[in-house]
Amino acid sequence: MAPHILILGGTTEARELAAVLTARPGVRVTTSLAGRVTRPGAVAGEVRIGGFGGVAGLADWMREEHVDALVDATNPFARAITAHAARAAAATGVPSVVLRRPGWRPGPRDRWHPVDSLDEAAELLPSLGRRVFLTTGRMELAAFAHLTELHFVIRSVELPGPPMPPHTEVLLARGPFTVADESTLLYDHCIDVLVTKDSGGAATSAKLTAARELALPVVVVRRPPLPDGVTCVQDVAGVQRWLELNSP
Repeated sequence: MAPHILILGGTTEARELAAVLTARPGVRVTTSLAGRVTRPGAVAGEVRIGGFGGVAGLADWMREEHVDALVDATNPFARAITAHAARAAAATGVPSVVLRRPGWRPGPRDRWHPVDSLDEAAELLPSLGRRVFLTTGRMELAAFAHLTELHFVIRSVELPGPPMPPHTEVLLARGPFTVADESTLLYDHCIDVLVTKDSGGAATSAKLTAARELALPVVVVRRPPLPDGVTCVQDVAGVQRWLELNSP
C-alpha cells in the first residue's frame, strides 16, 4: 500500500509541499482545507474540505484512511487545529511535524508595536492613528467592532461578515502585492497605522516595507506558542528531510 501523507493546509507552503510530494511515485497525498475560502487555489493531489470534528474525529479519519505521516502546514495562528493535530497524532501513533515559516523581525527603521492578541491591538490603536489598514483576516474583525471613532480599510479575497467596525471600507483583492501596490494603498487611503499578524514569509511582507518607507507605526500580533513537544521545521525541504527520517 502506498504511504499516505496528510497535509493540514491553507498556506503557500502547504501547496508547495503537496506539489513536491505528489510528484513522488507511489505516494498518496491528501491536503485538508478548512473551507473558509470558497475558491481556494489549486492544490496537487487529493483534497478534502471541512473540519474533522475535533481531536477524536481527526484521529478516526487518520485510522480509517491509513495515514502514515501528518504535516501541519496551517496558518501560524490556527492554534486550535495545531493543538488538535498534535493530540490526534499522539493518539494514533502517527509521526507528525509542524511546518512554520520563520516570523518577521523588525529593522532599525521599523516602528513596530508588538502585542499578544487582537484585543491588545484594538486597545492600542486609538493612540496611534485614526485611519487603520487592518490585515488580520476577514474572520476576526469582532475585536475592533467597538472602535466607532476609527476608520478601517480591510482587504480581503471575500466579503467579511459582521460584527465589524461601523466605519469600514472593504477592498476585494487577492495577493501577492508589491511594495509599490502597498505604498499606493497606504497613501491613497491616508492610512495612519497598519495592523497585521506575524505570518512571516515574503508573500505578505510588502506592506511592512511600505509602512517602513512611509514611517508608519505597525501593530504586530505575535504568534501563539506551539504545543509542547511538537517537531517544527521552517520550509518544505525541512519536511522532506523529516519524512526521510520518519518514512513508513
